Amino acid sequence: MWRLCGKEVDEIQLSKLGWDITDFGSGNFLSCGLTLFTLRNGGDDKTGYFKPYAEKIMLVREQQVTPLHCHHTKTEDIINRGGLTTNGDLVVQLYHSTAGGKLADTSVHVICDGILRKIDAGKTVTLKAGESITLLPHTYHTFYATNGPALIGEISSTNNDADDNYFHLPIPRFPVIEEDEPPLRLLCTEYLKRTC
Repeated sequence: MWRLCGKEVDEIQLSKLGWDITDFGSGNFLSCGLTLFTLRNGGDDKTGYFKPYAEKIMLVREQQVTPLHCHHTKTEDIINRGGLTTNGDLVVQLYHSTAGGKLADTSVHVICDGILRKIDAGKTVTLKAGESITLLPHTYHTFYATNGPALIGEISSTNNDADDNYFHLPIPRFPVIEEDEPPLRLLCTEYLKRTC
């Protein structure tokens, strides 16, 4: 429930700050899904909030896949912040995107903790606790955790999940939720349903 329902909560609603849980339309959250919390996010002319950056925390369960996707405008640092009770590793698979949005067979150049690395198309980078990778626009990536769950940070340019997620296969970014009771906590995509 919203305790405040006036203009003072507009930035939360318009910048979509808060919880986001998705199974990417898989119907099997534990094998294909992600739990996210958007802490900060900029905006555009529509929102009036012009921070040029965003920050998220994501919980990636062991072997839980986030499907292959890229962003056309967002640059992001993905940081393995460590696990909750274990230090799970984050495995990130990489491809370049062709001009037509297909997977390129060219090597991917990425920065990992300030060091330039050349990764063959389709190969993986494993991030241990404390390690990070910078992903530029048009870099396809998929990831999952091994050796336990991993708590992942994302620092990026302004985030637009509605219009800047391009999945390799046609899948939805947001789940369809069949409500069987009133929500206790709204997801960041449900704020228009808010009541006082």
